[in-house]
Amino acid sequence: MKACDHDFLSPELVEEVSQTFKALADPTRIKILYLLSQEECSVGHISEVLELSQSAVSHQLALLRNLHLVRYRRAGHTFYYSCDDDHVITLLKQTIRHIEHD
Repeated sequence: MKACDHDFLSPELVEEVSQTFKALADPTRIKILYLLSQEECSVGHISEVLELSQSAVSHQLALLRNLHLVRYRRAGHTFYYSCDDDHVITLLKQTIRHIEHD
């Protein structure tokens, strides 16, 4: 029997994919990403909508930023966040539609 010719994922890529799915497994980060998929938001607005402290929101945004899932721009003293990866947002929205369909 012939061995299968497969391209295997590098360990580094597997780790990055794993980290992305771990980030998406957190309810707060799901809410943040979904909100940012609708509009660009300041940290204050996100914390208001999600009823969380600005510190807690900033912590979650830093993690999402490190994974290149969100980006920010600064206007004066205010930071505005938006989604930085349409692929992940598409995955999130498809998963939501999948759950709602059932």
